[in-house]
Amino acid sequence: MKREASLFLALLPILFLIGMLTLNVLYFDDTLSGATQIALMLAAAIAGIVAFRLGIRWETMREKIVSSIGSAMPSILILLLIGSLAGTWMMSGVVPAMIYYGIDLINPKLFLFTAVVVSSIISVATGSSWSTIATIGVALLGIGHSIGINDSIVAGAIISGAYFGDKMSPLSDTTNLAPAMAGTDLFTHIKYMTYTTAPSMILTLIIFLFIGFNHDFSSATINVDNVKTAIDGTFNISPLLFLVPVVLLTIIILKVPPLPALFASALLGGLFAIIFQPDIIARISGITDNYAKASYISVMTAMFGNVDLVTSDQSVTDLLSTSGMGGMLHTVWLTISAMIFGGIMESAGLLKRITRPIIKYAKSTGSLVASTVGTCIFFNAATADQYISIVIPGRMYSKTYEEKGLKPELLSRTLEDSGTMTSVLIPWNTCGATQSRVLGVDTWSYAPYAFFNIISPLMSILFAYLNIKIRRFKDDKTADSDNKK
Repeated sequence: MKREASLFLALLPILFLIGMLTLNVLYFDDTLSGATQIALMLAAAIAGIVAFRLGIRWETMREKIVSSIGSAMPSILILLLIGSLAGTWMMSGVVPAMIYYGIDLINPKLFLFTAVVVSSIISVATGSSWSTIATIGVALLGIGHSIGINDSIVAGAIISGAYFGDKMSPLSDTTNLAPAMAGTDLFTHIKYMTYTTAPSMILTLIIFLFIGFNHDFSSATINVDNVKTAIDGTFNISPLLFLVPVVLLTIIILKVPPLPALFASALLGGLFAIIFQPDIIARISGITDNYAKASYISVMTAMFGNVDLVTSDQSVTDLLSTSGMGGMLHTVWLTISAMIFGGIMESAGLLKRITRPIIKYAKSTGSLVASTVGTCIFFNAATADQYISIVIPGRMYSKTYEEKGLKPELLSRTLEDSGTMTSVLIPWNTCGATQSRVLGVDTWSYAPYAFFNIISPLMSILFAYLNIKIRRFKDDKTADSDNKK
């Protein structure tokens, strides 16, 4: 017979996980290469023991694990294709060309500001923070590295802009998911988000402007010249290479699904490598007398394996190295481990048991919104999936918001301000793990600089406590009564 867990039993697997993760940070330099995955698996085992004591059958747990992993499968496939795209775009010279021309076009003091704006525009147009970070984000990171800005700060700027688009674009999956869970329509949701999103982005831009204008660029000129020389001596740089990202942007705007769009762009990158970079093809394959064979080997290698392009500058060599699909396997492993943990926790009702007291004590509008934010962050950490952090709190709180006379767009906005925004700040979350791997910057390193992602949930709470633009059903009744008079 199935029983309900006590609060302590429900928290036990999470407390165990926190302890394991703390030890991993203390004892391992790279926690995402296996230590975090094992911690999640061990925590899942603890959750399984708790579930078994509550009367949950193994078959039930297994079904929930499979369902949980299945929900993450689109993200896993996109992650693998991003690895291939990064490889062929680097080998073809697309990313090096972006860095080469971008260094001259961007004012160093305005670079961080520009990185946020450019990432925002691309992400709004595509509806995908992942695609934005894996393409223009990688190039912006290279430019920032070249002019002497810390990679963590640049990554924070890129992520801030990319997640602005992920939040506000009508093409984004989370932007469609949040109103669906809350019970409102897409464009009401987007318009209402503007109240908290606009001041959050303005503050973010001001902070990055302040950092940029107070940064010391005294060593940047020599560094920039070395970077350009190294790129020019390794690749055939041409403006025609920009056709590849233009094609990707076009097909995504035409609403081609992400998987075929990314796959087509990875193949197009390989084709441009064959056309524009014969020396690179020969260098990767080690074949000089059969270009067809060399091209096949090089493109395949770039899509699945390591490619190290040695240049005259060691920092540029490090920057231009890619690892294809193979480099994403640690992240895939992490995602599967997190889904196993989340699946077992959900099968035993442990997650709902933990969050129920939060709902009980949320009396005012401010405390209710703060509780929703906290719950979304909790699910981002406990289940490692931003979709779950939107879906479950959305279902949990919808009736409470309605009973308190609050319109559903307040709930949908809060879900986005917290669920979508904080997912990338958690190392073992699918978003945090992916962006860390793609950019080559540890999640804990860039998280303090992802200002937009940090400010957004705080802004949502502030607006609720100050009662700014809080929509209630009684406001509609008052307006109708005034109109009748």
